[in-house]
Amino acid sequence: MKDKNSMTIKNQLGRYSDAFENIEAECKKMNEEFTSSILKDSFNKVFKKSAAGKNLFFDAYKEFMTEKQKRKEWKSATVKRYTNIENHLKEFEVNKKYKLTFSKINDKFLTEFTDYCYTTLDHNTNTYARNLGLFKTFMYWTLKKRYTYNESFKDFEKPERVVTEEIALTLNQVQTIFEHKTKSKSLERIKDVFVFQCLTGLRYGELALINEHNVKNNVLFLKEDKDVTKDIREIPLFEISNYILKKYDYKLPLITNQKQNEFIKDIFEDAGFNEIVEYTRTQNKEKTTKEKAFKDRVSTHTARRTFITIMKKKGIADKTIMSMTGHKDLKTFNTYYKVDNIARKDAISEAFGSMELPKLKKA
Repeated sequence: MKDKNSMTIKNQLGRYSDAFENIEAECKKMNEEFTSSILKDSFNKVFKKSAAGKNLFFDAYKEFMTEKQKRKEWKSATVKRYTNIENHLKEFEVNKKYKLTFSKINDKFLTEFTDYCYTTLDHNTNTYARNLGLFKTFMYWTLKKRYTYNESFKDFEKPERVVTEEIALTLNQVQTIFEHKTKSKSLERIKDVFVFQCLTGLRYGELALINEHNVKNNVLFLKEDKDVTKDIREIPLFEISNYILKKYDYKLPLITNQKQNEFIKDIFEDAGFNEIVEYTRTQNKEKTTKEKAFKDRVSTHTARRTFITIMKKKGIADKTIMSMTGHKDLKTFNTYYKVDNIARKDAISEAFGSMELPKLKKA
């Protein structure tokens, strides 16, 4: 039976042979004696061999990140994602007692890393799929840079992404939060920022781009400075969204996304959103039903999903909504739309509500 790694081994031996011939030819060209010392040094350079005790895997990872940032190929969010994966890989080494070297990126690594992500980190399918994809991007880079000739990672298959069941607020719930009297001024600021997101569909990170200069005639003109490929988005404002902006002199009181997520849960709890809701959690082929308080499922991203859901329920065209949210891909955009029981009830009523029961005949 032919070993599944035979092609990789054959390719590697071929590269050694080619490198040997190239080094020998270079020595002849320079009238230099072709010695074992020269061959060893050259092989170490060509095949990226490291000194004893040095972790070439993470050295390469550091070089990978540095190169991408210097070339301005990544947004700050991408840098955070790759930093996060680096931390996961280092923790994986300790947790699984699996020393990471390029030669050990194989089926066993995939099995152990998958188990670590799903079991220890409690990642869902989409998070795992995204991180595995980013890891493979790094591995393709190392292959191009000749840090490795191990191509086993190419067979690592990402699970298909699933539509997650996330919460979206109704218009009445947004109104309730907006009118809620918070316990402090700091929480009032948190609440106002959240409501403004619900009324504009902006990502939390985009709120920092707002100032008095990009609001004209009740329209917010949003341009992401770090992404020249994106068009300027025009987001109309109305009485409440204008009120919130003017309240803070067109500079919204922002804190870190993590802290915003923590405090917005406190506001929802105080406003009475404490009912238990069910949701499903998917890890590849395994799906489990879990329960959590409504307020614990709310985050800054809930606001963006709320904007899209309310607009779609009002019958606004997808193209119009996407021009404001900045979505380019309809498939991704549709994952934000939350179909709830109210929407289903309205749909049935709209479709069949005009039907009447036949009049009963008298006996």
